[in-house]
Amino acid sequence: MSNGRYSAGNVALAFLFGSAVGAGLAFLIAPKSGHQTREFIKDQATAAKNEACKVADEVKEKTVELLEKSKEVVEAKKAVLESALEAGKEAMEKEKERLMTKIKAEESFQETKDI
Repeated sequence: MSNGRYSAGNVALAFLFGSAVGAGLAFLIAPKSGHQTREFIKDQATAAKNEACKVADEVKEKTVELLEKSKEVVEAKKAVLESALEAGKEAMEKEKERLMTKIKAEESFQETKDI
């Protein structure tokens, strides 16, 4: 199902992973004071939280859209099935009437034959 687009979940995971790697590298390459480090961690956590919320909202929107489309498809298929069922009932009634007429004709023929 690769159509060149990334899912919201994959983007969020990539962002979180990138944030963690970036934070780790920042600690190793450019050590800062305790206050600066805490601010950096706080900023990274806030950014990760915001991105996670954004992705969660996108997933929710897509889920709602998919649910609505699914309901439409189900309703359309239901209408088709109801129509087919009704046509089948009508065909059965016509065939029943035809057979009853044929049986009555056979019975009448047998009665006239027996006389």
